[in-house]
Amino acid sequence: MDATEQIKPSFPRLGQPAPAFEVQTTQGNLRLEDFKGSWLILFSHPADFTPVCTTEFIAFAEIAPELKKRNVELCGLSIDSTYSHIAWVWNIERNFGIKIPFPVIADLNKEVATLYGMIMPGESKTETSRCVFVIDPNGILRAMIYYPLTTGRNTQEILRVIDALQTTDKHGVATPANWKPGEKVIVPPPTTSDGAEERMKAGFETKDWYFSKKAL
Repeated sequence: MDATEQIKPSFPRLGQPAPAFEVQTTQGNLRLEDFKGSWLILFSHPADFTPVCTTEFIAFAEIAPELKKRNVELCGLSIDSTYSHIAWVWNIERNFGIKIPFPVIADLNKEVATLYGMIMPGESKTETSRCVFVIDPNGILRAMIYYPLTTGRNTQEILRVIDALQTTDKHGVATPANWKPGEKVIVPPPTTSDGAEERMKAGFETKDWYFSKKAL
């Protein structure tokens, strides 16, 4: 067993500070704290010059303008070199006409991949899985999504998660299944008997004391 296999993987937790890093990327050296004040989508892909990953990079590039409107930055990662990343990014632009606007981390020593638990040995010991980490402007990890190597991500769902998190933070509400911006949101349920009684008279769209919706 080599040294990298002996490293005990760590797994970040929701609601806790995202693991700090300082890395080399296609846009120069970056630290996690460089993104402070902005939301960050940190995502990993298995390898450069692979077809599913190429479709994902194109898809992330296509939603980048919408993410910018929401104060969200993108940053990719795989266990490839900066030279490989640069060549692949140029290849995508040449073959598909899509310019990749976000940095891509070169993680040859698997340092960031290990910190974030991106390597799933059951799938591959040499590639990062398709992980998505949503980090808020205070550096707190707010969402994690994992996909298998064979399944490309739905970037519209990732955009929806950002909208849901930002709506929750702004209005102190929750969002129901399949929620999209403009639809009604969930009012947090009361935690006392008196609160439950008051809820029934509050004027929300209420099915029962614990289930109320409202428009924003």
